[in-house]
Amino acid sequence: MAWVYILRCSDGSYYVGSTRNLEQRIDQHRSGRGAAYTRRRLPITLVFAAETESVAEAYGWEKRIQNWSRAKREALIRGDLAALSALAKRRTPR
Repeated sequence: MAWVYILRCSDGSYYVGSTRNLEQRIDQHRSGRGAAYTRRRLPITLVFAAETESVAEAYGWEKRIQNWSRAKREALIRGDLAALSALAKRRTPR
């Protein structure tokens, strides 16, 4: 099992990551031993986490969410599936 997660940083930005051990990884971020991005933006707060079947799946979700808009990330964090679906629709026709 693995996890994909979103952290809210002290400057209001979001950090998206994936890990096999969520508790340990969050501790690393909070202690400044995590990613350089979060190290410069402490303190951090875990705002979303989802367990996946595999590391590959967690990493895939991480990369997908990293490309999302702030609004779409916040809809995911809130668990607002209607907003998430609306934000996922293409804005321009093909």
